[in-house]
Amino acid sequence: QVQLVESGGGSVQAGGSLRLSCVVSGGIFWINAMAWYRQAPGKEREVVAEITNQRATSYADAVKGRFTISRENTKRTVYLQMNSLTPDDTAVYYCNKASGAPNYFSWGQGTQVTVSS
Repeated sequence: QVQLVESGGGSVQAGGSLRLSCVVSGGIFWINAMAWYRQAPGKEREVVAEITNQRATSYADAVKGRFTISRENTKRTVYLQMNSLTPDDTAVYYCNKASGAPNYFSWGQGTQVTVSS
C-alpha cells in the first residue's frame, strides 16, 4: 500500500521561502505524474503544481513564477520550492497523483504552511 509523507512546512513571514518534501513509499513511483495540492481553511483543496514522469511541469496561476515542483525518482520524493510567500499561501499542503488521475493514493497528513504579514 502506498503511503505519502509530507514535511517541510512551517511558519514564515511574507517574502520568505520554504521547501516541502513528499516521500512516496510503496507502488511504482516513477511512472506516476505527481502534484502538490493545498487546502486553506474553509476552502476546497486545489492543485498548486504538477510534474509528469518526464518532468514536464505546470502551475496554478497564483503560484506561477514563485513555486517550483521537482522530483527525485531514486529517492521516491517530490519537492515544492516555495519563494516569495504571501499570507494567501497559508494552507495545509498535500502531495498525491496529478489531478485527473484515476485512483488517487490515500491522502497523507499534509504539512502546514503559515505565512504572516
